[in-house]
Amino acid sequence: MLIGENILLALNGLRANKMRSLLTMLGIIIGIASVIAIMTLGDSISSSVTESMSSMGANNVTIGVSQKSTTEETTASGMTFSAGPRFTQMSEDDYISEEMLDDLQERYTDSIQGFSLEKSVGNGTAQSGSSTAYISAIGVNADNLENADLTLLAGRTLTSQDQDEAKKVILVSDLLVEKLFNGNNLSAVGQKLDVLFNNRYYSYTIVGVYEYEESTFSSSSSEDTVTTMYLPLQTALDQTHNRNGYSQLTILTKAGVSATDFCTTIETYMNNRYYKDNDSFEISAMSMESIVESMTSMLSTVSLAIAAIAGISLLVGGIGVMNIMLVSITERTREIGTRKALGATNGSIRLQFIMEAIVLCIVGGIIGIILGMAIATVATNMMGYAVSPSVTGIVLSVSFSIFIGVFFGYYPANKAAKLNPIEALRYE
Repeated sequence: MLIGENILLALNGLRANKMRSLLTMLGIIIGIASVIAIMTLGDSISSSVTESMSSMGANNVTIGVSQKSTTEETTASGMTFSAGPRFTQMSEDDYISEEMLDDLQERYTDSIQGFSLEKSVGNGTAQSGSSTAYISAIGVNADNLENADLTLLAGRTLTSQDQDEAKKVILVSDLLVEKLFNGNNLSAVGQKLDVLFNNRYYSYTIVGVYEYEESTFSSSSSEDTVTTMYLPLQTALDQTHNRNGYSQLTILTKAGVSATDFCTTIETYMNNRYYKDNDSFEISAMSMESIVESMTSMLSTVSLAIAAIAGISLLVGGIGVMNIMLVSITERTREIGTRKALGATNGSIRLQFIMEAIVLCIVGGIIGIILGMAIATVATNMMGYAVSPSVTGIVLSVSFSIFIGVFFGYYPANKAAKLNPIEALRYE
């Protein structure tokens, strides 16, 4: 008998015994729906997190001055052992200087596009009349501002003249303008803004308004939201009286440069060149690329582990399929005997029942995929993520459904094929 005819017979059997078939497929449906929902949810979260982190500059390298992890100590008896970091105050020589940056730019000119520099002024309260707004003030250079990829709604950005002359000009968010200037971005440009830092007021002029984008991980209310206020780097350095250098900065790499590999290169060079004789501090480097890779790998591993646990129900579903196939063979013993008496081979009988088991599992798998996608879509939308269907999960689910059909259907099918036709015809 042809495979197509066996499939039609199996589908007719499903229609004839709808409720029994549905109950048999229930384990398969629940198992596959769980696997698809979990894997799709995991992929959606992973894609959203990866996209969010990549937008921060996945190909950039962040370097910073950090305490040395261990130091060797020698006792009076001559024994050496490793101790924890010495928490010492940074001196002027410990910071990353402009000369170091010039050296890096010259040495790795084919890899470095620029340096994203910033200096935190601190958190403060901006006031205009009786209205207030919370801000976090950061002094930035041109590369940092460009890398931030802000959408300018009104006014202008910070210029090189602002940087060179350390002007007290700022970029503020439209959320701050909404609180302090009734949402009129154009009228806010040119206005004076007083900001309170550590019980002292500083006055700035607003030159531009950018669009505030709420972070995926933000949970604060709009009233308490702290937005970033950008000012020229030199202005921030003057205000904080910091001329030592930088404790942390970001290297903007050129296209085609592997940030992960460049991390190791920069870290090794700077530690050997500038911090070899420094007893307390060293340079550590990290890239968003490596963080994204680690995050993606971790989320994928967790998703697969949970999906594997959910897949146990597929085993239960497979046992249900085997059970119903054994019942079906008992019910159709005379039919099997008649077919064998008419010349049907053991192979054709075996194929018929294996195909019935496969069709049963595939139909259950398709229903499970649809149900799983629906559950995942609702869950991801409620969590605020974009749905990213797990193609791997769908392919694995369909393949596993076929495997279950063959594996759990073979024993009943083989039992049917070995029936003695004479005894089968006598069966009542």
